[in-house]
Amino acid sequence: MPNTTYMPTDDGGKAELLEHLTATLPKYSQLLEINELDLLTLKNDAISFRYTLNALYYVQSYAQQWTNYKNIIRDSRSGNSDWPPLPKLEEPIPPAVSPGIVHRLSGLVNRIKAHKNYTQAQGQDLWIIGAAHPFDPSSWKPTLSSQSDGGHPVIGWTKGQASALEIWVDRNDGKNFVLLNVSTAPNTVDTTPLPEAGTSTLWKYKAIYRLHDQQVGQWSDVLIVIVGG
Repeated sequence: MPNTTYMPTDDGGKAELLEHLTATLPKYSQLLEINELDLLTLKNDAISFRYTLNALYYVQSYAQQWTNYKNIIRDSRSGNSDWPPLPKLEEPIPPAVSPGIVHRLSGLVNRIKAHKNYTQAQGQDLWIIGAAHPFDPSSWKPTLSSQSDGGHPVIGWTKGQASALEIWVDRNDGKNFVLLNVSTAPNTVDTTPLPEAGTSTLWKYKAIYRLHDQQVGQWSDVLIVIVGG
């Protein structure tokens, strides 16, 4: 049962902590003398950081599409030869915030913990206590979501303490589920050629976490995505 500090080491964890504090801290704001400006700054930082991570994943996925395209036109004798579509960032685009999100977060947490009304129970509720947490990979279960990048499904997930995520897909082609990818970075683009223009089908995805090159935990619920050409 390892001891951890409250501050996650990975960017996804930091984003989750910012979002959790944004949702949870208001109920303690009067007791701990957290003003509206503090809460607004925290909210803006949470939104901006999550948007930045999502945009980064889209750009990285776009680079992978160009790598795949380069390989197709260089070596293949079949396949889609259209230019990869430009990535489209999510709307609306939030206002930019000033540098130092983690510095501001740490300062806010220090103020909270130094307040005379602060308790350990509050700290646990706010996720700002570094405590002993059970490390139980058998309980891990991915949660999948989907977005679209040029018609290609983007499978969203969070990494947590896992090494990677093993993603399987059923393209409704009689082959059942086959391995799509073992991803180490959240948000995975399925760059498989789309159905013919004017047609659509259902693609299904499921995933399981990996730790030290082994499957761990439980399979995710099946995610169904409508894919059209």
